[in-house]
Amino acid sequence: MKILILGSGGREYSIARAISNENDTHELFFQPGNGATDILGTNINIKDYNDLATFAIQNNIDLTIVGPEAPLVDGVVDIFKAKSLTIFGPSKEAAQLEGSKVYMKNFLAKYNIPTAKYIETASIEEAFKFTDTLTAPIVVKADGLCGGKGVIIAQNHDDAKVAISEMLSGKSFGDAGLKVIVEEFLDGYELSMFAVCDGDDYILLQAAQDHKRLLDGDEGPNTGGMGAYAPTPLVDEELYQKVKDRVIKPTLEGMKKEGAPFEGVLFIGIMVVNGEPVTLEFNVRFGDPECEILMPLMTSSVSDMFYKAATNHLSDIKVEFSSQYAVGVVMASENYPYKSSTPAEIIVDEVHHDEIRDNTHISYAGVSKEDDTLYADGGRVLVCVGLGDTIKQARDRAYLRCGQVHFKGKKIRTDIAYQAL
Repeated sequence: MKILILGSGGREYSIARAISNENDTHELFFQPGNGATDILGTNINIKDYNDLATFAIQNNIDLTIVGPEAPLVDGVVDIFKAKSLTIFGPSKEAAQLEGSKVYMKNFLAKYNIPTAKYIETASIEEAFKFTDTLTAPIVVKADGLCGGKGVIIAQNHDDAKVAISEMLSGKSFGDAGLKVIVEEFLDGYELSMFAVCDGDDYILLQAAQDHKRLLDGDEGPNTGGMGAYAPTPLVDEELYQKVKDRVIKPTLEGMKKEGAPFEGVLFIGIMVVNGEPVTLEFNVRFGDPECEILMPLMTSSVSDMFYKAATNHLSDIKVEFSSQYAVGVVMASENYPYKSSTPAEIIVDEVHHDEIRDNTHISYAGVSKEDDTLYADGGRVLVCVGLGDTIKQARDRAYLRCGQVHFKGKKIRTDIAYQAL
């Protein structure tokens, strides 16, 4: 198959790596890709979605996979489908489940899907009044896309009101914050669950946990994610079934009733409170770095799963997983997440030990290439992934691989998967 992957991060690199590993006859293209994706395929630079669809037609692309949320919210799937192209991802209308937190929360309420008590408003007075009815901590969310950073957990009422004021004034997140969600804080443990959907059917992948905070012990600011592990022992079959019955099935049925059948990845942020799953949020694509650990755990065909989902034939396949665990540790740039960093040369030591060679790999994200030399460009640079028969073994292997990657100012957490260990 000829496959086009939209995006430039570790998520897209990981999808491509998994597809390459299953069958080296697949021909891969990336828009725009990064400095390392050219190892796996061909990077192209076509930003206009109509021109990109023309490229797909002219080059006989069999399947397009959309990685990040922005092209989905912008309607790239609708443009490709209008030209009879096979593309994996939700329509522009269905992508509102991530594109607008207000739409998402109102959808959850309409279809009786468990979620936190909330108000959505553009009125500072209304937001303040509702805030006063809650017990701190208090969650404040910007309505629009903020690259995973539009959520503030305020430790007291005054901080919550400052966050609300700064969002509604446009100071914090620009237009994305001109409408806000204020909601109760749920006390439990958080999970990332991913359902690959074709509008009618779905396949629920293994549950993961990610680490949002910058520093060990979940200290410091929120980031796009500093590491993740899967599957998590915090989920049993009973909890999986509750998520299927109370969240995924009513969501797919509800989106059909809304005239926007959901096709693509439904990323469910779950808070487990006293054994019960409560929906924190939806995203409409794989999480990053969760994708980097889920892809190597799949033993059935990754490309077939995407293709069958994109052509409404998920019921025709059985997706299978390894019995192993995966741990991914993010290496970020020197000034992440505060400001941009100066590009720094990446040096990767040669791997001499079979254990590391056979059970670890690197998924590249924020990197560029010049004269065959990779540079850390800023943000989250790469993810070192370790596999093992236990979470501890997978984690130890991931950190061994981290020790073989060097660039100026590299920043990592040293406690990924601590919840399980």
